[in-house]
Amino acid sequence: MVETGITVCRRWFEEVWNEGREDLMPLLAAADVVAHGIAGPDDVAYGLEAGFKPMYRTLRGAFPDIHFTVDEVIGSGEMVALRWSVRGTHRGDELGMPATGKSVAFTGMTFARVVDGKIVEGWNNWDMMGLLNQIGAATAARVIPTERG
Repeated sequence: MVETGITVCRRWFEEVWNEGREDLMPLLAAADVVAHGIAGPDDVAYGLEAGFKPMYRTLRGAFPDIHFTVDEVIGSGEMVALRWSVRGTHRGDELGMPATGKSVAFTGMTFARVVDGKIVEGWNNWDMMGLLNQIGAATAARVIPTERG
């Protein structure tokens, strides 16, 4: 049911991420959930315990005040698509660099497959380079104009 999938995904962002309710993960996602793109475009995390939770703890540790806003959500069958934005402050060293204290804002999208009231698979695409640039962990790419003729 589409509405159930939308509700589950909204709860995932509001309660798991915004409220830090890691304890709700097993209620909202399957134990063997597959998450694509959470730590990079080719990254795939398998399972809540071994795959998703380590990334979740790293990101929440680096940005303890992380807050997701679901900007748009639509659903069809088992699929739910969400466009979201994030704000937070880099207060932890979990990303492998000292905390900068800098405020960050970035956006992303998630497509989630929800079966029997639980997220079973998710595809994520988010502005990782924008985040890294904001905390000084990456050098912005320089666009070189091409000659048109």
